[in-house]
Amino acid sequence: MPKERGKSVYDCDICGKSFSVKVNLATHKFTHTGEKPHHCDICEQKLYQYDICGKSFSQNCHITKHKLTHTREKPYHCDICSKSLIRRSATLTHTGEKPYHCDICGKSFSMRVNLAKHKLTHTGEKPYQCDICDKSFARRSAVTVHKRIHTGDKPYHCDICGKSFSNCSGLTCHRRIHTGEKPYHCDICGKSFSMKFNLDTHKLTHTGEKPYQCDICGKSFSRNGALAKHRHTHTGKKPYQCDICGKLFSLKGNLTTHKLIHTGEKPYQCDICGKSFSVRVNLVTHKVIHTGEKPYQCDICGKSFTQRSTVTIHKRIHTGEKPYHCDICSKSFSRCGYLVTHKLTHTGDKPYQCDICGKSFSRNGDLAKHKHTHTGEKPHQCDICGKSFSLQCNLSKHRLTHTGEKPYQCDICGKSFSRNSDLATHKFTHTGEKPYSCDICGKSFTHRSAVTVHKRTHTGEKPYQCDICDKSFSQSGDLSTHRFIHTGEKPYHCDICGKSFTLKVVLTKHKRTHTGEKPYHCDICSKSFIQKGQLSRHKGIHSGVKSHHCDTCGESFSVKAKLTNHKRTHTGEKPYHCDICSKSFIQKGHLSRHKGVHSGMKSHHCDTCGESFSVKAKLTNHKLTHTGEKPYHCDICGESFSEIDHWTTHRLIH
Repeated sequence: MPKERGKSVYDCDICGKSFSVKVNLATHKFTHTGEKPHHCDICEQKLYQYDICGKSFSQNCHITKHKLTHTREKPYHCDICSKSLIRRSATLTHTGEKPYHCDICGKSFSMRVNLAKHKLTHTGEKPYQCDICDKSFARRSAVTVHKRIHTGDKPYHCDICGKSFSNCSGLTCHRRIHTGEKPYHCDICGKSFSMKFNLDTHKLTHTGEKPYQCDICGKSFSRNGALAKHRHTHTGKKPYQCDICGKLFSLKGNLTTHKLIHTGEKPYQCDICGKSFSVRVNLVTHKVIHTGEKPYQCDICGKSFTQRSTVTIHKRIHTGEKPYHCDICSKSFSRCGYLVTHKLTHTGDKPYQCDICGKSFSRNGDLAKHKHTHTGEKPHQCDICGKSFSLQCNLSKHRLTHTGEKPYQCDICGKSFSRNSDLATHKFTHTGEKPYSCDICGKSFTHRSAVTVHKRTHTGEKPYQCDICDKSFSQSGDLSTHRFIHTGEKPYHCDICGKSFTLKVVLTKHKRTHTGEKPYHCDICSKSFIQKGQLSRHKGIHSGVKSHHCDTCGESFSVKAKLTNHKRTHTGEKPYHCDICSKSFIQKGHLSRHKGVHSGMKSHHCDTCGESFSVKAKLTNHKLTHTGEKPYHCDICGESFSEIDHWTTHRLIH
């Protein structure tokens, strides 16, 4: 029996909770017995026997509220805007009034029940326990929703698309996808949201508040979900396992997203272009392509982004922070995705397989790129010039060629780049770092893609095929260049002399003939060169190393290009053809010199005597007559020559 005290306070003899009214004690006891004596006379169902909703209730007032969901009656009206509402408590939420205050932290609430729930965050009390797995909760309703994980029960159904949900709030939020309703408004910037949680998170961008702190390292976060993700970097715990392939995940949401790879389901569709996505956040990100909105800004450099997470990652460029550490080799990374990809270099795991040719990849992005080699699809089109690309990232890079924007600057030499990846690669020229190694021969490279291309020299793989002549190439860029042979297109024009080129890199090199720039310097003799390849060839003079051998006659060369040209003397191949007289040549330079015969133009002038030449190489050789220099030496007898042709002829004597 309950104990009655002097001030008419009634205590529960099971849990000790006190009540001022006896009937409230009686109602409370139903929470212990599980009894729900009030049934809905519209749906007329017992507990958990679903027909329309199948709900039973422990309190009479709840049955009254419930009936309104069937009748859709909204008896309460806002006296400011006349909006109709199902519950009286909803009027407080609607007006923004929060009359209930927490006496511990001062936080305010529109409903007394929410204040009571909030107070449990201070006490840590979790009085409601699941009788299946013993997990505890601060609220009774949370236990009810939690149990549906065990039962699979989803009693709330969308009357538009039929999708089912385990809780009412999930259905309410889902319906807003159909209606477009965004009832929660930021009183600072006016932005609207479909969920209150999203509004609360958004407001932290104005205040800078980070109320969620990691109890291990002290790092703070604006969202509880971000703290939960961060904690897994300490524990390494991955409690969620895919029942199809066995892969483990640290977050349940990541497991749910992963499962869509197996089902192929893409339930989120863009209402503008019709494109579908497996994850809602990807749809939200995609829609920004249509709106152009970039609401998240870096407070250091002012750059704007479409996603908050991208700002966080971007800031690490400024701070140098690399919070993700490999537990095998201790290498650190600025992004979780980079760490995941890096770990595959230790395991050799390639979980993404092409369903056309069976080839496997360590990254899903690499598989996506590979598939375009089969389909030839280029769905991303530039709205300025109409050029199409197979990947959105390539379109984004291309657009910078129109704007000329170079937002990424090297803090060592000040050079600017249009892409962050180009800046990262450039920085290796200062540090000398080559972090990516070939696991076959050990050769190192400044970026991962170079390793991928290099490995094809071992495997002989040439995945890019010309659809006109069927010639195959190891690099996508080589195929693009090759196609210009068929089209005759030369899209890159010199703004000084008007000459056109098939490749941008050739245009860049050409412009140096106007500017006189020679950015590649020999660290032995300080001689400078326009092209990196020229420097590499020159260095062979100092080293004397001839690592490229002809497998026909055994002759060795210091530069691979010279070996290639030499081999043509055996095969008789002359791939460079004059389009005027059809004469063919072994080397491209020979064709260029030959064309001067047809044009009669002599654009290369000696600044000593004024004599003109049609080919720059002839001017170079001519200048040696003034200086007396003879740079070509016979390594057998020591005789020197001013021209390479004379040196070549001389060697035939030996």
